[in-house]
Amino acid sequence: MSITKLHVKKGDTVLVLSGKDKGKQGKVIQALPKKNKVVVEGVNKVKRHTKPNQSAPQGGILVKEAPMFAAKVMLVCPACGKATRVAHKDVNGKSVRACKKCGEVVDQTK
Repeated sequence: MSITKLHVKKGDTVLVLSGKDKGKQGKVIQALPKKNKVVVEGVNKVKRHTKPNQSAPQGGILVKEAPMFAAKVMLVCPACGKATRVAHKDVNGKSVRACKKCGEVVDQTK
């Protein structure tokens, strides 16, 4: 099984392209490159029936976000605010992600 490199990272704002939540925007909570999936805040919510345990002493039905395929989301550029594909640029010898529409660098340099 090969690990694919995802076009989005944890903390990115993304737009959902297809499915029941098409058109919604949210922040990536978790990236799962081994499964080629991402978990987006407030999107793809599912109900889980749980027995009472230490973390949920009452038990019952919990509503949480489920992973969705990374191909179903598109990065939203923080500079221009539009959904865009990802370009790769070399800045100071490092490969960084950039917006295809406005050319602005997406990755924050730390």
